Amino acid sequence: MITDKGAIHGEWAGKYAFFLAATGSAVGLGNLWKFPYVAGSSGGGSFILIYLLCLFLIGLPLMMAEIMLGRMGRQSPVNTLRRLAKVHGLSGSWKWLGVTGMLIAGLILSYYSVIGGWAFAYTVRAASGLFTGQTMDGVVSLFSRFASDPEHLLAWHTLFMLATVMVVSRGVKNGLELAVKWLMPALGIILIVLVVYAVKNADVNNAFAFLFHPDFSKITPDVVLTAMGHAFFTLSLGMGAIMVYGSYIGQRSSICGLSIAIILTDTLVAILAGLAIFPLVFSFQLEGVMIQSDPGLLFRIFPYVFGQMPAGTLMGTLFFILLSIAALTSAISLLEPAVAWLVETRGMTRPRASAWAGFSVWFLGLGSMLAFTGLTLRDMLTAVSVWLGHYDPGLENRFYDLSFFAMIDYLTAKFLLPVSGILIAIFSGWLLKAEVTRQELSLPDWAYHCWRTLVRYVAPTAIFIVLLNATGALMWLGRLINH
Repeated sequence: MITDKGAIHGEWAGKYAFFLAATGSAVGLGNLWKFPYVAGSSGGGSFILIYLLCLFLIGLPLMMAEIMLGRMGRQSPVNTLRRLAKVHGLSGSWKWLGVTGMLIAGLILSYYSVIGGWAFAYTVRAASGLFTGQTMDGVVSLFSRFASDPEHLLAWHTLFMLATVMVVSRGVKNGLELAVKWLMPALGIILIVLVVYAVKNADVNNAFAFLFHPDFSKITPDVVLTAMGHAFFTLSLGMGAIMVYGSYIGQRSSICGLSIAIILTDTLVAILAGLAIFPLVFSFQLEGVMIQSDPGLLFRIFPYVFGQMPAGTLMGTLFFILLSIAALTSAISLLEPAVAWLVETRGMTRPRASAWAGFSVWFLGLGSMLAFTGLTLRDMLTAVSVWLGHYDPGLENRFYDLSFFAMIDYLTAKFLLPVSGILIAIFSGWLLKAEVTRQELSLPDWAYHCWRTLVRYVAPTAIFIVLLNATGALMWLGRLINH
């Protein structure tokens, strides 16, 4: 058993602070556009019911497991897993699960920062009235010029990373906690204002029917797989963010109660976002455009929408502030695991660790930034090979037609995150002794047995199916069986 319960980096002032921080980590840009569209196009209310079921079968046990591991280890994910493995007589190789999570967080943040920079830039543009009266073609042209200008992208990418580093460098209480105590209530207020605005000024009836009308005929195996995948990915699981945040909570906090509150709030935010966005979409008959799922969607549609609406300058500014807050609260959670590890392992001060981690992520983000301008891996590697005075004919391989962003997104979302989630389930459900996890979770017997069953069998099996589907292996197996 681990008897040292002191958190190395400090603790949240209370469970409310942890709730805000973990919810801020989970609530990201995907909540504000991807989930509402997926829900509406996949059966509306019937999909939401299936999604909620998946959240409680997959997301809840894994979130409880990550928070529990963090609170038991009281360090960065790498050192938490190393410490727990040593105390419980397990292989020291489990530290590599923490390394993987830290790597995933850094890779995701490297392109998330670029998109967060877009949100910062468009907040300024909306506030200036630039979009008032613009045509759709004009708005698309503005975004195309913006996304193809490396100098502007670099400036906003840098500004977003500086804001992230500034928050994280100030520590748990004066940085992370102070930020989420202001930013998360602001996000909630802005979202409610936008919902009220959309209900009063746009086509709420069609939007409500799209989002909530149950259509069980649309529930196919693919839709169920989509719900399973989104239930896992939406909660920031598998990347060390929830684990490191869990290392800062006190022993008296209920892990189960906090996890349920975070899951329900994350879902509520996604539903409210749908009520804010889709009345506007239907008013301007843009529902066909929403099928596009690339990161630039919100920046190509909503400047036009708000530019045509009453009080559009104010509402458009609030909308992009909302995006900025969602991006920033997720970003600080993604940087925290690496910063905590540098402080613990390299003996750095927190500001120095934040600067080193932030610079590394910023530098890696240059690849995604250039990818958004249209450059492929072949373009980048060819430029490097020419600069070195040697051209590699192997660059003609079709693999190099991918962009750097597409490669990082595929590696993290379709492979590393599911593998990390499965290993967390195995470590917490199979390798830690039942008496240890029972004591840490402090659940009634029936609830503990439910959690243990879900984390040992249901969650890892479901995530493995999501992994097979994401990599195309499930389709291949289906064809093999049919033949």
